[in-house]
Amino acid sequence: MYSTVQQILLMIVPVLLAVTVHEVAHGWMALRLGDPTAKLLGRLTLNPFKHLDPIGTLVFFLTRTIGWAKPVPVNPFNFRDPRRDMAFVALAGPMANVLLALLCALAYRGLVFWGLVERFELLFLPLSLMLRIAVIVNLGLALFNLIPVPPLDGSRILMGILPRKKARALVYLEPYGFIILVGLILLGVVRAVIYPVLYSLFGLFTGHPL
Repeated sequence: MYSTVQQILLMIVPVLLAVTVHEVAHGWMALRLGDPTAKLLGRLTLNPFKHLDPIGTLVFFLTRTIGWAKPVPVNPFNFRDPRRDMAFVALAGPMANVLLALLCALAYRGLVFWGLVERFELLFLPLSLMLRIAVIVNLGLALFNLIPVPPLDGSRILMGILPRKKARALVYLEPYGFIILVGLILLGVVRAVIYPVLYSLFGLFTGHPL
């Protein structure tokens, strides 16, 4: 078994990769839809330190599953259809994480299928654990961001789907969104909603229970 310190060390690369892919996906989608703000501000970069949010990163290492990054700046006035396009930009981040989780799961399945962990344990056991962690972190980041509470991506997606009057209610919630989110985390609501889905998807992707 790995110690807590070793487990945290194994989390570093998956967490950095997950938050980078998430935010770059937002910026890339915004650029494709006509908004160059993220590119102009240097946020379309694979340098993870441009995207890290100190509190969100700390939450990642404390919970091992959920957290957040520094949001990529987006100017909706550059879009043809701001409501629709903001929803697409918001969706791009979680979908990129799901795709990355799937790729890591396939790599993990490959290690297991070829028996590399048993034959070359010293090299491939840490790699297999890192891949498992990458699947967990990416799925956790995607699911957490799909919660429809401002300023998470789920609220932006919902604003693009709902009729304008109902979407406006979410706009009014924005000043209190972070407080609501912290409350949901502390009350265990986020864990109760995310974990069952996370466990199911992890098993589906990797072929092994979490």
